[in-house]
Amino acid sequence: MSVVRGWCPSAHRPMVSGDGLLVRVRPRLGRLSAEQVLQLCDLAEAYGSGLIDLTARANLQVRGVAEADHAALLSGLIDAGLVEAEADREASRNVVVTPFWSPGDVTARLHDMAVDVLPRFELPGKVGVAVDTGPAPVLEGVSGDFRFETNENGAILIRAEGAERGHLVAEADAGAALEEMIRWFLDTGGEAAGRMARHLKVAALPEAWQQVPPAAFAERPGLGAVIGGRMVGVAFGSTDAGTLRALIRSTKATAIRVTPWRMLLLEEAQAVDVPGFLSDWDPVLEVSACPGAPSCAQATVATRELARRLADKVAGSLHVSGCAKGCARPATAALTLVGRDGRFDLVRDGRASDTPVQTGLSPDDILQQAGQASGL
Repeated sequence: MSVVRGWCPSAHRPMVSGDGLLVRVRPRLGRLSAEQVLQLCDLAEAYGSGLIDLTARANLQVRGVAEADHAALLSGLIDAGLVEAEADREASRNVVVTPFWSPGDVTARLHDMAVDVLPRFELPGKVGVAVDTGPAPVLEGVSGDFRFETNENGAILIRAEGAERGHLVAEADAGAALEEMIRWFLDTGGEAAGRMARHLKVAALPEAWQQVPPAAFAERPGLGAVIGGRMVGVAFGSTDAGTLRALIRSTKATAIRVTPWRMLLLEEAQAVDVPGFLSDWDPVLEVSACPGAPSCAQATVATRELARRLADKVAGSLHVSGCAKGCARPATAALTLVGRDGRFDLVRDGRASDTPVQTGLSPDDILQQAGQASGL
């Protein structure tokens, strides 16, 4: 049976996986300078397996770190300016932002405010803030219990995840508004629920906080030229230090911004195709799949080869999960395959933890169904 964990790994508090420790890096505003990228690559090779993941909250994860090497890796990450020296402050720096920000703009200012406010509270490990105040809102489906967005006129609002509407705030009052909503969450038992959206199913949010709808979400950015640089895709959000190093050197990018969509935004980059990255749309980018076995101790099945073979055969969203935790896609998918005892269960229009409509399927069973006229 899977062990469902209520916390996310951090740099100071890594998680044990099948290939060693998993060490999470939360770069400020999701951005790493070219120098920091190269430092991260060196550290991942020196103290880990060299594998680097992109997460759904625009973080990075260094994989395959031995227990004995964790302290040296952590020291290197702190020296590179990628990790806070104080464990509590690093753990609470759970803020995801639109990648389309400019230095000193409202997104950057709200990010810095949230990073300052969150350590004042003892919140469940996965609770965080989303700042989606760029030229157009793009963080649809990206987890954020407390969300800063804009309305159709560009005014700032704060919205609780799970509520359709929020309320307008002046930027000068945004910190106080965030603190007030966090206190409400804690005072009304939100800690037991663990996340805001779950809490709102049993707790009534004040009506005054549900007055203004946010602006409609824009389409997710594509690959190629975008505001601020060029976007490249990363299949399953998984790369390695050597490939990432080659990306920086070949494109001469001055920095990268990590996105929640298994894409990297390269600042001031040349338009060069680099092996291991996607410059044109590929159906594999629409597929969510965790590392699976043997990389993850919770998984009983290999995931990504099957996901690749199904990428162009399934209509709608596809999630292939090594276990019922569903780490690669917390949201629902049209089709979810869940590893259990070496085989797969099939969930329709749900999450990995939901009740399956078919059980005990082998990869061949699944591929055979996908190849039939009726499909999966």
